[in-house]
Amino acid sequence: MTSEPVILSRTHAGVRTLTLNRPDKLNAANDALLLTLTGELQAAGAEPEVRVVVITGAGRGFCAGQDLGDVSGRDMTFTEHLNHTYNPLIRTIRGLDKPVITAVNGVAAGAGASLALSGDLRLWAGSASLIEVFSNIALVPDSGSTWFLPRLVGYHRAFELMALAEKVGAQDALRLSLCEHVFPDETFHEDVQQYAERLAARPAHALGLTKRALNAAMTGTLDQALDLEAELQQLAGDHWEHEEGVTAFKARRAPDFRRQG
Repeated sequence: MTSEPVILSRTHAGVRTLTLNRPDKLNAANDALLLTLTGELQAAGAEPEVRVVVITGAGRGFCAGQDLGDVSGRDMTFTEHLNHTYNPLIRTIRGLDKPVITAVNGVAAGAGASLALSGDLRLWAGSASLIEVFSNIALVPDSGSTWFLPRLVGYHRAFELMALAEKVGAQDALRLSLCEHVFPDETFHEDVQQYAERLAARPAHALGLTKRALNAAMTGTLDQALDLEAELQQLAGDHWEHEEGVTAFKARRAPDFRRQG
């Protein structure tokens, strides 16, 4: 019997959807899932026809965090495990020169919460929730949570969510800026696809440069941001997308950023 793939991949209208596929375990992560997802993201980054990547979960959960059974009794330190699996995944998401949407269809717990927060855009289903569950087993939030969460909600609220392991529902997540939109459960995947296709119609090269600038600005100074903006603006201005945008503006038509330059 052939086992189900841990990551399902589908491409439509320039949108590559990567679905975590361990629904019987609420998509709790094992090594195979994490390493395969990282590889699929790298592959998507190398394919010109892929303009937007969506990460979502099969079944009722987005990602319930680490599958503890997968690491029980293993001769590997926590540090080695993170550097082998989660850290390369988060770095790949943030370094990909294409927009990554995390489509949170259910519970996102522990490292699954970190994954949910790592996207450039976060779209939630009405029944989705997030919980920084690490303190329940006396561990430290990892996989980027200590970097993402305080930048979204501030130090004090982040500490409270981590210390008390409080569950955050979709409407509170929207209020706290943990997500950009909440869609009904019944139409969630259709709504995510429509949103992603809107994004895929935007100028891919310019959005990749924008992501690079924002990543750098999160930890840099104003002077560094100004210098990088000037450098990246030249790269954008020299690209065919810019010419298309200006031509379309003058002709009073919608630009076609999907054509080949």
